Amino acid sequence: MFERYDGFLPAFTTKAAAEPTRVFARFPERAITFHDLDRMSSALAGWLVARGVTAGDRVALMMRNNPVSLASLFAIAKADAVWVPVNVAARGDNLAYILGHAAPTLIVSDDNLLETIAAAADVASASRIASATEAETAMNAPPPALPAVTNSDPDRPYAIMYTSGTTGRPKGVIVSHRMLRLSGEAVALISATRPGDVMFMWEPLFHIGGAQMIILPLISSVELALVERFSASQFWAQVKEAGASHIHFLGGILQILLKQPPGPLDRTHGVRVAWGGGCPREVWRPFEERFGIPIRECYGMTECSSITTANLDGTLGSVGKPVPWFEVAIHRADGSQANGEEQGEIVVTTTTRPGALTCGYLDNPEATGNALRNGAFHTGDLGSLDAAGNMYFHGRMSDSARVRGENVSAFEVESVASKHPSVEDCAMIPVAAEIGEQDIKLFVKPKAGATIDPAELSVWLKPQLAPYQRPRYIAVIAEFERTASQRIMKHQLSKRTDDAWDGADAK
Repeated sequence: MFERYDGFLPAFTTKAAAEPTRVFARFPERAITFHDLDRMSSALAGWLVARGVTAGDRVALMMRNNPVSLASLFAIAKADAVWVPVNVAARGDNLAYILGHAAPTLIVSDDNLLETIAAAADVASASRIASATEAETAMNAPPPALPAVTNSDPDRPYAIMYTSGTTGRPKGVIVSHRMLRLSGEAVALISATRPGDVMFMWEPLFHIGGAQMIILPLISSVELALVERFSASQFWAQVKEAGASHIHFLGGILQILLKQPPGPLDRTHGVRVAWGGGCPREVWRPFEERFGIPIRECYGMTECSSITTANLDGTLGSVGKPVPWFEVAIHRADGSQANGEEQGEIVVTTTTRPGALTCGYLDNPEATGNALRNGAFHTGDLGSLDAAGNMYFHGRMSDSARVRGENVSAFEVESVASKHPSVEDCAMIPVAAEIGEQDIKLFVKPKAGATIDPAELSVWLKPQLAPYQRPRYIAVIAEFERTASQRIMKHQLSKRTDDAWDGADAK
């Protein structure tokens, strides 16, 4: 562990000088040492500067896990720029909004996503766009001499990470150098790393769950083993080949692995710890018993340096107790503190590290003011505490769904569906999922004289929504129940899944 909770770039350059041949990360095609990553990131930082990126400018990356995307995270820090990670599944209006709102000086994208970005050219026209191939060429060139980063404040912004809002557009969480460092410190705590451990990493670098992992090799003698994406059928073989000691889970990963046919790797994988968030109580013990791996559950949000609580003693169903730099409380709707195991909103405050909480959302003072009040972060999540101080997570309070580890706001889906020429009005709600936390159910009311075929509507939505945003269930209704102010009464909408068109049946 570091002695001071500051940024991460000085620690990286120090490690690269002291242990240049130590492996930082392994991809299926190659291993990358600290020296490699230092050289590659310096070359990319020089390329960014040559492309007009200056201190404080934003650089958007829309890339899958690969050596270029990994080196780019350090390159952006070396250029003292601000990283804007973009989900490679983003498209349509939502992608256009993120690129327009973040206003990056430069967008770097996987080559096969350039056309997707071009569709948002009206809002991204002020940004320069470069391909991953261009970046890779620059990365392999001799690195130029770089000016030293003069701003050493660990609370300066390092990233703008967009997380889905509850009633509006995605919000750009301002993540500081310190926050990313602390997120890695928390991973080391929950996963109980040891020297020589190998952290299997399927999660994308554009997600906080992936980004925080770049801190681990800086604070412990561990390696990252990265693959491009999660594959249920190849998972254990990839883990075994990587020699991984740890696996990470989000969303329905554990359920998906349990649904795979039993095989010889179920007990010969070599993994010591499974850590992450979103393990249902009913899955916990079956997973441990089948695969022989203890579950270490945690809870957190990007706004709170990713991880807020960690279950270190295995209490079934609990997300654990606060990490050392946080305290949590459960508040009633009136702001008073809940008693006993009463459910209420999870509210997070810092202990010794004020910089562990975000300073707010980019250009969104209203959302910042709603979330940050009196030095505390109001999460919008429901929780409770037992007598021992263990916290339990009970879901979102907001108008959103949690699908495969991603928050999906109703606004995002409804704003797209409402543009269909036959849709008069629509509403999205979360429903129970067979795998993962929740699925999306979309209710649509046709315009007068129009008809809606759910299967055709699903096809129409597909190119405009990310896969995790697409409704699994679509119900066509004649009318919505509304409040006196004409708001749709979503709590009256059916949460059944057998009374709607099911996209899973259409595949």
